[in-house]
Amino acid sequence: MPSIVQPLRFKHIATQVSLALILGAGMAVTASASVADHHEFEATLHVPYKADASLRAGAEARYFTLEFDYPHLKKEQAVSWRVELLTPDGRVLDRWYGIEKIFNKAISNKILWTGKTSKGEVIRDGLYQVKLTAVAADVVATASSNTAVNTLVERNLQVNKAGQEVQSWPMQVGKVAVPAMPGFTALNTRKTTTAPKAGIANKMAVASLTAAGGSLPYTIYYGNLHSQTNHSDGGGDLSSCTGAQNPQSAAYGPTDAYQYALNKGLDFLMTSEHNHMYDGSDSTNASANPATAKNLYQSGLSAAASFNSSHSNFLAIYGMEWGVITNGGHLNIFNATELLGWEYNSSNQLIGDTFVAKGDYAGLYTLMRQRGWIGQFNHPSSSGQFAANGVALGYTADGDQAMVLCEVLNTSAFSTNTTETETGRSTYEGACNKALEAGFHIAFSSDQDNHCANWGASYTNRTGVLIPNGMPLTNANFIDALKARRVFATMDKNSQIILTANNHIMGERFSNSGPLTLTTNFASTTGRTVSSVVIYEGVPGRNGTVSQLTSAATATITPAVGEHFYYAKITQDDGNILWSAPVWVTQTSGGNTDTTAPTVSASESGNSGNISFSASASDNVGVTKVEFYVDGVLKGSSTTAPYSLSLNSTTLTNAPHTLVAKAYDAANNIGTSSSVNFTVNNPVADTTPPTVTASETGSSGNITLSASASDNVGVTKVEFYVDSALKGTSTTAPYSLSLNSTTLTNATHTLVAKAYDAANNVGSSASVNFSVNNAVSTQLIANSSFESGAASWTATSGVISNSSGQAARTGSYKAWLNGYGSTHTDTLSQQVTIPSTANSAMLSFWLKVVSDETTTTQAYDTLKVQVQNSSGTVLATLATYSNLDKGSSYLNKTFNLSAYKGQTIRIVFTGVEGSVTATAFLIDDVTLLAQ
Repeated sequence: MPSIVQPLRFKHIATQVSLALILGAGMAVTASASVADHHEFEATLHVPYKADASLRAGAEARYFTLEFDYPHLKKEQAVSWRVELLTPDGRVLDRWYGIEKIFNKAISNKILWTGKTSKGEVIRDGLYQVKLTAVAADVVATASSNTAVNTLVERNLQVNKAGQEVQSWPMQVGKVAVPAMPGFTALNTRKTTTAPKAGIANKMAVASLTAAGGSLPYTIYYGNLHSQTNHSDGGGDLSSCTGAQNPQSAAYGPTDAYQYALNKGLDFLMTSEHNHMYDGSDSTNASANPATAKNLYQSGLSAAASFNSSHSNFLAIYGMEWGVITNGGHLNIFNATELLGWEYNSSNQLIGDTFVAKGDYAGLYTLMRQRGWIGQFNHPSSSGQFAANGVALGYTADGDQAMVLCEVLNTSAFSTNTTETETGRSTYEGACNKALEAGFHIAFSSDQDNHCANWGASYTNRTGVLIPNGMPLTNANFIDALKARRVFATMDKNSQIILTANNHIMGERFSNSGPLTLTTNFASTTGRTVSSVVIYEGVPGRNGTVSQLTSAATATITPAVGEHFYYAKITQDDGNILWSAPVWVTQTSGGNTDTTAPTVSASESGNSGNISFSASASDNVGVTKVEFYVDGVLKGSSTTAPYSLSLNSTTLTNAPHTLVAKAYDAANNIGTSSSVNFTVNNPVADTTPPTVTASETGSSGNITLSASASDNVGVTKVEFYVDSALKGTSTTAPYSLSLNSTTLTNATHTLVAKAYDAANNVGSSASVNFSVNNAVSTQLIANSSFESGAASWTATSGVISNSSGQAARTGSYKAWLNGYGSTHTDTLSQQVTIPSTANSAMLSFWLKVVSDETTTTQAYDTLKVQVQNSSGTVLATLATYSNLDKGSSYLNKTFNLSAYKGQTIRIVFTGVEGSVTATAFLIDDVTLLAQ
């Protein structure tokens, strides 16, 4: 464990940073040597929300963990850092300082906080903040300096203000007052099959629901909108992944990522590949073939489309992460159909479809707006990134249309955690707030930036997206939801935050006059409660500072005339945080003088599949939106004429229903249509799964997997699983699959067949066990077919013969024991050593018995097959044959001699004949195979 940092005490590490080091005069945040495009200083802070009971330092004691990384450095840097403990009102209670050297590997420090200040003062119960501020700069060795560490760090932070990394996390000390929360019924999720039960909103009664609570017509989908695969610098195998992969070198691609995320319970995953790595390089590959780069991008789009076609319960999204870190900024483009680039090969060919200059964010925004593409600011910095017109995070009207999300939190990009317990994560709320104040209409998102093959599995954080009930999870519906900013960020995949304002939901822009009621709704399906809630306010285009409006879940205010935005932030009782999307309000003057409600009429078309609701609405001032209710339940809304809504009618019962439309104006007057009756009649769903049985033939080489399947409607395909791994599919009867058994181990395996019908019902067969044995065999018997005469055998004279009286099974020679018609004994033997390393040893020979005996009950003449040791002691009699076994052909006999591994033995055949009637024992093709 690293040594502990005390307040105002210099931190020493293995290569000690002494006070003889000061920062260079230029104080450059980046190294002077050239670096790869994907290059940034990273600082993270982990603060346990509650005390660590295992520590003896104090009842409220806990460790603060600081981690610093700087990939692709070309020379050593010095990290100057300050940690502050802040009161709920922002006063500093304590500080810690340190300077670290960093080069080629990440560094980690721990600060033990005992629950008291450095002066030994016990602090009051409440919610505090722990804040880390850090910079990295060139190191220059000078003469010894007596400058205090805190003074040196403060100087370095000030000089490098533009390059500061700031992280802040809440911390609960003692008990805190639980805020009152409005009653709220959790919205549906993909996993919800029936109406959801009431969320635990600090146990407020559901009966007290606001107009929004419980009636919002949306389903929440949870996922991750930032990850990489081997199309750029991600997809690293978990056993060896320690950072960004060399472009296009890793094992796993987009389809692997989508399947992994689906298996981990995510509803969607975006693989966001770096646009400048499609040439297979982190810099510029002068020999790159543009067609190869463009084809790779198109293959990713095809992979996502293919995955979606076979997985209706998941959305695979493929796109690009555009830009660079250094003097740039990364942003995702969710729905780009072509590759954007700025790099040219040595033949002056663009490595992409469309040129956008590196760092030209204003130009990129314009292109995105023209193409209808939308994007997300990835791990943004408050300074030095996304410059437009010379201003970091500079606003443009095109950018406001194109950019819809801002990452407020990321877990460690290079985590290999698969149990959702990663502690390394970073927040970017300050940068997102700067963008909001600049005028961008963006919602918050929370992603994982996975570069290793653990897509969505490093922590429980997710981005929540609201799609109207009854509408499928398709790319078009998903993009529409992002454009509407119906999105929230959460560190807990089982929690929800929904901000409403009067009759509007987060993400909306609307005009208001008079009072405005803001309501922060919360639900948790795992029993979490709220420790704190804050509603923030800001002014778009002001380029000022977002401020706290209230620490209550609900607030009624009358905003000043002009533009405003509001968003809510909740900290759960376990320290996990949720951020709502903002609402944007244009406050008008004069109060609510409009009291005339809109007029509205409704109609419906269709009775199965997707049906359409339409409304005609008018108002003396103007209609702001129309809502559509079926049987009194809100199904969706439309904000532009002609007002309409498409609904999947399978979400309704096959029965008569009633449609009502409600039209709103800016003054919140509501007009209601007359009821319209309509009937739904969808085909009854097929819920009967196919029946299927499985079988297997073969044990080596190519084996055959077979299935017999039937269904009440029809079987569409049969899948074959060996040891739970899918090995292939057959779509036509008879259903079978040929499998190279060398892809399996030499062992016992289990086959299961799964049969599907057109309704995607699945029937599974019973398990069928089979064995594979592809081991290389070694023949231990020499001259096994006797074609070299008596060589290697010990036999009675004349036994090994090519006489024509009886034919050999193969070749000309065989062993002929007895057949004289008089008392006689013949023997045949060979000594062998069975290797101790053999897995098995099998003796095989072919025997033909020819006899003049007519009895069917008395064995007069016999052949014994024995195993003896090298001294002649009988170890086992394998079999005894007699005149009773006579026949007209050779028969194969096999025996397992694995019990004699590591021993030298003799295989002995002994024929004993009586005195009257002849019986001959013919032996050929003797083998002893060791594997």
